[in-house]
Amino acid sequence: MGAWAVRRLLIIFVVMRVAPGDPLVRLDANTPMDPAEVRVLRQRFGLDQPFTAQLGNWVAGALRGDFGTSIGHYPETVGRLLSTRLPASLILGSTVLLLNFTLGVWLGVLQARHRGGRLDRWLTRASVALYAMPAFWLGLMLIALLSLEWRILPSAQMHDPFIQPGAPFVTRFTDLLRHLVLPVVTLSAVTIAGTMRLQRTAMIQTLREDFVRAARARGLDERRVVWRHAWRNAVFPVITLFGLSLPVLVTGAVFVEYVFNWPGLGGLAAEAISGRDYPLLMGCAMLVTGAVILGGVITDIAQHAIDPRTRPG
Repeated sequence: MGAWAVRRLLIIFVVMRVAPGDPLVRLDANTPMDPAEVRVLRQRFGLDQPFTAQLGNWVAGALRGDFGTSIGHYPETVGRLLSTRLPASLILGSTVLLLNFTLGVWLGVLQARHRGGRLDRWLTRASVALYAMPAFWLGLMLIALLSLEWRILPSAQMHDPFIQPGAPFVTRFTDLLRHLVLPVVTLSAVTIAGTMRLQRTAMIQTLREDFVRAARARGLDERRVVWRHAWRNAVFPVITLFGLSLPVLVTGAVFVEYVFNWPGLGGLAAEAISGRDYPLLMGCAMLVTGAVILGGVITDIAQHAIDPRTRPG
């Protein structure tokens, strides 16, 4: 896992350097600067150094926890920008993962129990349609319907700008929930299909096993057979999918954050890519890589804890 993380970061570093475009040219297009000032900034960010020197400087800084200064948001440091945007991404990502892997697992088990029936067919069609639906298109449709046409929910941002920071907690929390509904529904709708299909397939295979037939033959309640015996052995693929989905906690989804102007890391990473903001993009890549590694660790721990074969006695 460690070698994989190093290769991933190295590839991102190299690709960003060889891609066409100059971050200072883009910066100068927004704010005209004197050529002498551009040269000073080029030295300040180390862009006048050879590639190997730039790579060595970044690695040395990253080992100290210093990811440098953002080019597009100069003079803000990358660490400060990431810490400012991370809470919004954690709120969005954790809500999506909770909804995805509770409702998705339950619907997958429900499909497996009614395999081939009308409910299974309808849920299969719905999951396939949602899986094929672009997230940004669904988000725009929800904004057009629920925000512009019916005016039920806000269309953008994380908070109402007219609500003061000193407002009561209930007011601020309710406002956050109202702003959270559309991006959560959009991102959950296009990702829950994978959880449903994976859980359905694993559950169908498990329900055919001999130990499930033996549990039913002993006269156990059907709910206990399904959830206590069958599901515990069919949940492992979903746990693996959960670990792979953990980076959503960090980045959310770039398109969803962009459509709803959600102030998270996904939008920040998109800004870094479009503006060739090398330090900021590498900081985002470090967080995502850390989330992938953490997801693998959590997956191993969860599988070990749930698997009855790993328990003593």
